[in-house]
Amino acid sequence: MKIKICGLNPTRDVQLCIDLKVDFLGFVFYEKSPRNLNLEEIKKLQGYEKKSSLFVAVTVDPSNEFIKKNILKNFDYIQLHGSETKERVKEIKSMGLKVIKAIKIKNEADIEYYKKYEEANLILFDTPGMEQSIKFPENLIAKLPKGERFAVAGSISEYNIDNMIKLGVNFFDLSSSLESKFGQKDHLRIKNFMKKINKSNENTSF
Repeated sequence: MKIKICGLNPTRDVQLCIDLKVDFLGFVFYEKSPRNLNLEEIKKLQGYEKKSSLFVAVTVDPSNEFIKKNILKNFDYIQLHGSETKERVKEIKSMGLKVIKAIKIKNEADIEYYKKYEEANLILFDTPGMEQSIKFPENLIAKLPKGERFAVAGSISEYNIDNMIKLGVNFFDLSSSLESKFGQKDHLRIKNFMKKINKSNENTSF
């Protein structure tokens, strides 16, 4: 089971997530988001020993200049939520970053778009709302491709995780469901979710 928590604060949340062995730690660079980071905060990330965790820069149509100045050397992955073409994904990957390409799912036909992005290291199936707590359509979950290359986002929490696991999902991306205050992570919710995940891992191991 792989877990990504997005919208983290470099000072407040990172050490907790590393200690809980969260696989991917996401940091938002999108001015319209309440979780948007000041670029100066990137420097704080250099002080952490990441251990098994990986840092992800979440972006929307980033320029080459922005990537070279802020993302390279500071992050392991870049997550693309914009209108990037497969050629653009390939170009960004050639800079030395691993790429997560987000695909917005409104209906079953949208699922097929992931096939255009073979260059992407990971695919994230997301709801159209982007950070607006829209639940991923349950009737479409079973139709998604399976495997650790494919992640799902959309109001995932400790309360619906078991059902999503039964439907074949094993890579989860969370953000707003782990907040008690808009834009600020609740550490108890993070701990409870990871406890639930660890218990699910124990139940599925042989």
